Amino acid sequence: MTDPVRCEVLVVGAGPAGSACAQVLAAAGVDVLLVDQHDFPRDKVCGDGLIPDSLAALRRLGVAEEVAALAMPVRHVRLVGPRGGQVDVPGQLAVLPRLQLDDVLLRAALRSGARLQTRWRFEGPELEGVGTEPMGAKILGAKILGEQLRGAQARVVGARFKDLDQPAHSRSVQARWVVLATGAVPAALTAAGLCERHTPSGVALRAYVQAESLRDRIQQLHIVWHPRLQGGYGWIFPLPGGLFNIGAGLTGSHRRNKDGKGQMQPANLHRMLEAFAEIYPLAGELMKNGSLQGEIKGAPLRCSLQGARLSRPGLLATGEALGSTYAFSGEGIGKALETGMLAAQVLCAAFAAAGTTATPAMTDAAVQADYAARVSALQPMFDLYERASWVNQHPWMADLVIWRARRSPSILRRLSGVLEETQNPGRLFTLRGIRKLMFE
Repeated sequence: MTDPVRCEVLVVGAGPAGSACAQVLAAAGVDVLLVDQHDFPRDKVCGDGLIPDSLAALRRLGVAEEVAALAMPVRHVRLVGPRGGQVDVPGQLAVLPRLQLDDVLLRAALRSGARLQTRWRFEGPELEGVGTEPMGAKILGAKILGEQLRGAQARVVGARFKDLDQPAHSRSVQARWVVLATGAVPAALTAAGLCERHTPSGVALRAYVQAESLRDRIQQLHIVWHPRLQGGYGWIFPLPGGLFNIGAGLTGSHRRNKDGKGQMQPANLHRMLEAFAEIYPLAGELMKNGSLQGEIKGAPLRCSLQGARLSRPGLLATGEALGSTYAFSGEGIGKALETGMLAAQVLCAAFAAAGTTATPAMTDAAVQADYAARVSALQPMFDLYERASWVNQHPWMADLVIWRARRSPSILRRLSGVLEETQNPGRLFTLRGIRKLMFE
């Protein structure tokens, strides 16, 4: 192992949460090293939709204008029910491939002063007083090691990485704090001892299709519910240049069995995408007449701030690693950015309070408590969207909401408020909400 790299904060993962965290820290004068296993720009499986919370976070980061210059502006979300009824919900929205969005966010972090190291893959934390090979890391798999690390009291003081350009070499980074922003795949969470659920909350599949002939006909974000989508939903999002993001998502894809282990429900995402093309004419036309760009790719989702511990001494998890995606819609970019900024704000406050002479251990409990309080403040909204995800398993609810919204301006405004996070989605997309709708 080569001599360790040193920094004040190590951020692992340069997606939206990691880059946002690194930018805020670096702008405050903190020495930040941002590490990712990929070179950038790099692709990321996502619906690519930017709803109001995402746009608000981008404004806070000072990159909204740069994103707007690249993105497709959209003014409505078209909700489509199983019977074919539809309603256009107004909102300030945009669509931009993650290939471009994540690169914009990363460059903003670098402009603020963060350092970057790519092609290093996270293997596990460095622990205070334990050394570089905690608990027999050479012989333990990541899952076993993670189980042993869970609840351990040893403080995280850095991380180990595999150098993907020199696989025989391990790299070490020493830091006062580590922020884990590694996304929905549980390997890094497990190795860090934070993973409480190895299976995802949901899964999604997306394709990029070029179809100039549909450019003028698909100018909204289309979200479609239907029984043949097996408890999920389909989407079509327009991108600049006649390109479209089409996909299918399934929330609640994994449920605990009698042994408490997560097990995927019987579903085939590729078949769901085929069914989407069969039941929704625009999706069928897009897949039949358009030109597929690249591969159809899938990815896991971690939703509702569930499935992982928020922190341990010396380490915070953020973004989709801690479940920052909404179960109702599968949207996660906005809350990934927000939780990344929360982690940075907590650490900035800790550095400001402690100064340069305090030992890190003096501030651990306060940092963890502060971060837990800030993330917990988001939990009620996630709970509301979790309850509203009932519509994915009971698509007939979408028919009723759409039918009422077409006849009631106030209900249409509520739907717009759900996009803006000013309205409780449970007032629309739950059994109780449906009962109220029928008598308004």
